[in-house]
Amino acid sequence: MSNDQPPPGQPPEEDPFLKRPHEPPPPPSGGQPPPGGPPPGSPYGPSDGSPYGPSGGDPYGSSGGSPYDKGPQPPPPYGGGYGAGYGGTDPLSGMPPLAESGKRIVARIIDWLIIAIPLAIIGIPFDIYSRATENGNDFGDTVNSLNGGSQLVFQLITIVAYVAYDTVMTARNGQTIGKKLMKLRVAMLNDGSTPPMSQSLLRAVVLWLPALICCACLWPLLILILILVDKPYKQGLHDKAAKTVVVSVPR
Repeated sequence: MSNDQPPPGQPPEEDPFLKRPHEPPPPPSGGQPPPGGPPPGSPYGPSDGSPYGPSGGDPYGSSGGSPYDKGPQPPPPYGGGYGAGYGGTDPLSGMPPLAESGKRIVARIIDWLIIAIPLAIIGIPFDIYSRATENGNDFGDTVNSLNGGSQLVFQLITIVAYVAYDTVMTARNGQTIGKKLMKLRVAMLNDGSTPPMSQSLLRAVVLWLPALICCACLWPLLILILILVDKPYKQGLHDKAAKTVVVSVPR
């Protein structure tokens, strides 16, 4: 076996399965092509008439730059970014941070009280309190025990009050009274704008209707759990339906 080394500049035999480097090695010092390079006059040679520029050489080499080489790219956002599930861009870019879950709960309690207290007063003509005293039932059972038109009218008033309050306030500036006190607002996920009337109505219907008709305890609990565990937008079922998020208002 010969121990002779290949002459300087002579490339060794290449493995056809060897991974090629991203960029070819720089030419040797002196600016001369290595032995065994392209013949003089070749369109890939060092002649000044080369279609790849006066420097010649490999058209994808370091002199001309590969058309597919865009240089160093910034690293992707941690975890794929907020918008990884919506086309790879962050729809929250330029928007305030998402609202804290605790503030959202407090805002919702305030809004509930704002509607519930007037409804309790409106319920006096429906004789709901005397019936509750006689039957020993709570408010919800009393409403269900009302017969005929009284039950239907009071349920309709309740539904309209909750849905209309949330719809009108949200469509106006993205803030109910509770959200305004807690420095929060509802925004469209795609661009951060105030939800239009149609999206505000859809959001309010999904939020209140099941709770007012059949699931007074289960539905709010389900929405709360989803807000706490949903990533990355902290969306409840009503937010997902309307494609909205709740964000903090800059102070």
